[in-house]
Amino acid sequence: MPTLDDILENVGEFGKFQKQTFFVLCLLSAAFTPVYVGIVFFGFVPEHRCFNPGVAELSQRCGWSLEEQLNHTVPEWGSHGTGFNSRCRRYEVNWNTTGISCTDPLGSLAGNWSSIPLSPCRDGWVYDSPGTSLVTEFNLVCEDSWKLDLFQSSVNAGFFVGSINIGYIADRFGRKFCLLSTILANIVCGILLVFVPTYLWIVIFRFLQGLVSKGCWTAGYILVTEVVGPKYRRTVGILYQTAFSVGLLLFDAIAYAIPHWRWLQLTVTLPTSFLLLYYWCLPESPRWLISQGKNSKAMNIVREMAKKNQKKMPSDFEDVKFEEEDGGKQSPSLIDLVRTPQMRKNTFILMYNWFTSSVLYQGLIMHMGVAAGNMYLDFLYSALVEFPAAFIIIVSIDRIGRRYPWAAANLVAGAACLVTALIPEDLHWLKLIAACIGRMGITMAFEMVCFVNTELYPTYIRNLGVMVCSSLCDIGGVIVPFIVYRLVEIWHDLPLIVFTVVGLIAGGLVLLLPETKGRVLPETVEDVENFNRKLVYYVSTAL
Repeated sequence: MPTLDDILENVGEFGKFQKQTFFVLCLLSAAFTPVYVGIVFFGFVPEHRCFNPGVAELSQRCGWSLEEQLNHTVPEWGSHGTGFNSRCRRYEVNWNTTGISCTDPLGSLAGNWSSIPLSPCRDGWVYDSPGTSLVTEFNLVCEDSWKLDLFQSSVNAGFFVGSINIGYIADRFGRKFCLLSTILANIVCGILLVFVPTYLWIVIFRFLQGLVSKGCWTAGYILVTEVVGPKYRRTVGILYQTAFSVGLLLFDAIAYAIPHWRWLQLTVTLPTSFLLLYYWCLPESPRWLISQGKNSKAMNIVREMAKKNQKKMPSDFEDVKFEEEDGGKQSPSLIDLVRTPQMRKNTFILMYNWFTSSVLYQGLIMHMGVAAGNMYLDFLYSALVEFPAAFIIIVSIDRIGRRYPWAAANLVAGAACLVTALIPEDLHWLKLIAACIGRMGITMAFEMVCFVNTELYPTYIRNLGVMVCSSLCDIGGVIVPFIVYRLVEIWHDLPLIVFTVVGLIAGGLVLLLPETKGRVLPETVEDVENFNRKLVYYVSTAL
């Protein structure tokens, strides 16, 4: 009985039909960037200090420069740099008092300036930034700085809740219906984010945006790998994720041109409206149709594929009946992910690796932001390093396989984090190189876990399996802002030590998974279990 892969070998594994599908879905992948890493620009934290009534007038009367004004009126500015007190505390004095000395204003007000009490910023803050962000609009600094962490955690919480629900929709009602419905919901939430006036509503709509957007991206990934033949599946999967990296560069350029967060949000949301044209230019997955017993509809798509690829459908394939039709329609179930030994092992290891990829990927970006520097250049460097990561995967994955490059990527990422933490601060260039190597390693691991995840589950539950396993990625995204921003207060490089441990464990676990190089996508749970047993038998006889 022929499989869909057998038919694709005759009608074209990556012809014009698949290339068109691949291109339009890459647009979807690039459009996901502002949702996933938008916090970098929507919530950037500029240098800030307490607003003191009367200071501006006093500075003008005394003819102070900005630096002189800060040294005279901001606590610990000159001796300790910009720490907590200089950003979040002010001198408890009245700067409108007459007769204040221009050379020693604090001494003229209180005699011994070191005994002057400090108080919170009751009148707001002054921000040294030409643009606006969530931080500057809602004063998410000092005692309220945790609210910025909550903003980022809310979208990852949406990813988590939506993973199972959107995955079920894609497996129950089809990839195309899932894509169109989630694209529409994402557009609505993105536009509402621009106009809501309060922080609470922004967090709510950010959560709702996360609820649908990741499921949309993952359903697109599943579809693009299901319409191509086995020889091209790994390439389109990697390039689909590389389109996300292209989106990083575009997002960086747009954010540089539009430094106001509401206008930026509107600018990156409106173009996604064109993705609704998928209704006319995107096919349903023939693999999904076959798994649902809809063989006639699947064959209609295959005929259209052959026509557009300028291939002739073999006569013996015209009325082919797939095995799934005889076996009946299969419905996805969460229990199937852990019912059998190999499925259970695959699921738990994949869950942990999704968690690791998210924690290290987002954590390294956040940690780079804590180290200061030019925000746009830092973001650019972190985006550019993803392209050689994709190139290494494409070059090595068919020569070596999936498992060993994936394990090595995790091990390199973990080791690079340890090296970065141990390098002294005065060797900044060396720390930067080590951090970039770590970022490259975890980018490879992130691309690999998404790619291999689709190869370890049968068709009828593939989308649900990816969504459930990747939900651990979302849990990692929820906690990583708190890991980074809280641990750096203890020791600046302490988060890197945590990343080291997590990454090394992930690399070891990957070696317990079966190799999927050259493997036909499994159609049933029995295929997954039998494949593993065949590998054991082969190794035993070889020895």
